[in-house]
Amino acid sequence: MIQEIAPHRYDNHYEPLSPSPDDRVFLFSPPKMLAREGEGREIRFPRLKDFARLPGELIYLFSIDGEKFFLAQPDGEWEAPGFSLLHTGAIRGCTPPELSFAAATAMQLSRWYRDNRFCGRCGGEMARDTKERMLYCPCCKNTVYPKISPCIITGITDGDRILLTKYARSGYNHYALVAGFCEIGESFEETLRREVAEEVGLEVENIRYWNSQPWSFSDSLLAGFFCDVRGSRTPRLVDGELKEASWFSREEIPVSDDGVSLTRAMIEAFRQGKA
Repeated sequence: MIQEIAPHRYDNHYEPLSPSPDDRVFLFSPPKMLAREGEGREIRFPRLKDFARLPGELIYLFSIDGEKFFLAQPDGEWEAPGFSLLHTGAIRGCTPPELSFAAATAMQLSRWYRDNRFCGRCGGEMARDTKERMLYCPCCKNTVYPKISPCIITGITDGDRILLTKYARSGYNHYALVAGFCEIGESFEETLRREVAEEVGLEVENIRYWNSQPWSFSDSLLAGFFCDVRGSRTPRLVDGELKEASWFSREEIPVSDDGVSLTRAMIEAFRQGKA
């Protein structure tokens, strides 16, 4: 999965550090980012010394193996010879994997900083805290932390069969699993039962946790579960979110482990009899 970058070590503790010439710099201009394509799916991101013209204020993000990563907040023109603006979709599955994870995480933080320039309570300009990754309003003392939305993904099983789905309104046409965001006052298990009922009209039991994943592309923290179908085995596409929901035996499951997403990891684990 995208966050599995061992033996590399990710350190996200916050400090208001100043950049050095060899530190990496992420610059986003949605839906694009500053980068350079290499061979295959390789993507490289600039270091501070690669800029002929500085990109404005730089915010420290995190480090990997001691290498520091910063976020550029452009306040005017910038110049980085050899680099250009590429679509952020290239982040998913690019190499090396530790930079794919770093870029996705940086993109999530970039969105958070951009979307919280002003206080949602009084409209004042937000300021960055110096001790933790938090924004605060000097006027009314409102505080804002990075957006992380809890979400469930579930593999619904019936013996050696699993229910695979396809979204109705999405450019993503691969098979997926039932998934959805937690609502106020819900546990993960309650969210799972509700999403299963809403999307495929089934009841489930024997809910068991499998794994989790930070998914920066939607500001989410995903919790993956497997569960067993109870009662009717006939899926009904209830809320229009899906265009297909079909049972597959282990042998019938399409092989498509992208190595990035929790969804694909769960499907592949079931296909191999590991879940």
